[in-house]
Amino acid sequence: MELKDRVAIVTGGATGIGRGIGEVLVRYRAAIVVADLDADTAERTASDFAAMGVPSMAVVADVTKPDSIEKSVADVLARFGHIDILINNAGVAGARGWHTSADSREEDWIAAFEVNVKGIANATNAVSPVMRTQRAGKIINIASIAGREGRPALPHYSASKAAVINYTQAVADELAPFNINVNAVCPGLLWTPMWDQVGHRYARFNPRYEGLPSRQVFDTMIQDVIPLKREQTPEDIGNLIAFLVSEDARNITGQAINVDGGAFLR
Repeated sequence: MELKDRVAIVTGGATGIGRGIGEVLVRYRAAIVVADLDADTAERTASDFAAMGVPSMAVVADVTKPDSIEKSVADVLARFGHIDILINNAGVAGARGWHTSADSREEDWIAAFEVNVKGIANATNAVSPVMRTQRAGKIINIASIAGREGRPALPHYSASKAAVINYTQAVADELAPFNINVNAVCPGLLWTPMWDQVGHRYARFNPRYEGLPSRQVFDTMIQDVIPLKREQTPEDIGNLIAFLVSEDARNITGQAINVDGGAFLR
């Protein structure tokens, strides 16, 4: 699965799952573009990747603003001349302070769909014309097992991730004539800064986890819902993505694949 000379944009790529995906793609020699709102952290992550011996760059990109992501794409083309892989990873669980409320607020619904759905559409719309011209490309959208079955604690997030899966299918069909593969990956339970907030919310509002530290909530849920009884990692997600963006997966498109330790066996 050699990815040398391939250029990959990873939105939300500075930390968490995005950084983990980048670390795996670096091992396969892909050039990594770290696209993130946090300029300083994006620069540090890109520098770390460059130190591993691959070309890399950081761009400040707000996926909710088409002009921002279009400028980032232009900057990438000016540096590399082509874009081969787009990883739509940027996402939120809700608006600021979402984890302190027992219910989904109006602003949580807006934030989830602005970032998780429209953000993916904005990035795809900015990059896909480049791939159409090349008549080649790989797009991966990060969904969630929450998009497989609604979670009462986070209905806005679950609905947005279900929309990601549906959008993936639609765009895969649209772009197939241009030799562009579009797939979604549905992570299970990964310990990230976002999940730390999820744990705090469960500890406050779910009697099953009342009063537990966030990490203990997470560990308990692993035992409750994961048949393999182990957490997933950003590297697990990156390993699947490395396969999906390689030519080994050239006939896989429009799929949503779980990486969840067996949580959803359907």
